[in-house]
Amino acid sequence: MPRAPKRRRVSDSDAQRLVDAQGDTSSTSSTCSSSLPSSFSYSSSSSCCLLISSNSSTSEESRSSSGTDNLSQSPLTVGLSPTAHVTPLSQSSSQEEAGPSTMQSLPETEFVARYVIDNLVSNLVGFLLLKYRKKELTTKAEMLSSITKEYQNHFAIIFREALECAQLVYGIDMKEVDPTSQSYVLVTNLGLTYDGLVVGNEHSMPKTGLLILVLSMIFMEGDCVSEDKIWEALSVMGVYPGQDHCIYGEPWELITKNWVQEQYLECRQVPNSQPACYEFLWGPRAHAETSKMEVLKFLAQIDGSDPRSFPQLYEEALKDEEQKSQARIGTTDDTVMASSSSCPE
Repeated sequence: MPRAPKRRRVSDSDAQRLVDAQGDTSSTSSTCSSSLPSSFSYSSSSSCCLLISSNSSTSEESRSSSGTDNLSQSPLTVGLSPTAHVTPLSQSSSQEEAGPSTMQSLPETEFVARYVIDNLVSNLVGFLLLKYRKKELTTKAEMLSSITKEYQNHFAIIFREALECAQLVYGIDMKEVDPTSQSYVLVTNLGLTYDGLVVGNEHSMPKTGLLILVLSMIFMEGDCVSEDKIWEALSVMGVYPGQDHCIYGEPWELITKNWVQEQYLECRQVPNSQPACYEFLWGPRAHAETSKMEVLKFLAQIDGSDPRSFPQLYEEALKDEEQKSQARIGTTDDTVMASSSSCPE
């Protein structure tokens, strides 16, 4: 197993944010990178960036910086630096009912500061995280009530950013339960059953988002990724081995021990490596609960594109679907034969 790094502890930042909501996530492409070839660039709103940051001082600095961080060099990254100037928001009150996909830009005279939106997204996310922990349904009316009245006409964009960030950071999705009452349930994304919450700890955070990120990296790197590449990519998010993160805890232990024990990951030593180097593959539980196609659809959706836009990854995902289908057919045939042989003549 990889050698444990020296443990460092950092102060918790302004972190308890995020969670999601339901809606047309393809409409989030305006806030996402469009480059996805062999190196998916996972990017999101400034709210998302602030959430993953584990240092409150750097969060404040990023709020005042202009432009965007150069994140596309990393194999898979999350976050987009917030803009320094006041950002015009999409959505008028008459458009809100139509949903995020129909939102248009507001007149240039109507502006809301970026940090205001970050705070509103944070409030909505905190409310939804509470609902997720309690396994309670929520409604649109409840979500609206978590937003300051004067900004409720911007609900669609706040809702959209909260959804996008929750999927990326926490791996939580929202499903509609009843369209009449507009009620929703919060679930882990991509069919995964793991969330990393600690029983009895009301402050623990869902960690499925980081798991999805690592599984995505493995898929895109040809079904196997080195430990060094994982830490290189995660460092962009402020996630380092041996350093407690405000959302993910101690990531080295989470990735190399917990997820290996949970069978989401398989860890093996690179043959003939001196000193010993390690690499990670999907474990049997990851294969059982999700698929490469589900991961590719998710990443393409976040990017605002189509899975077929990435032919090599799409071909690999189709091959994986076919293999799983053949395995299911084989299992069914074996069950039928066993059942037939046990029947009395």
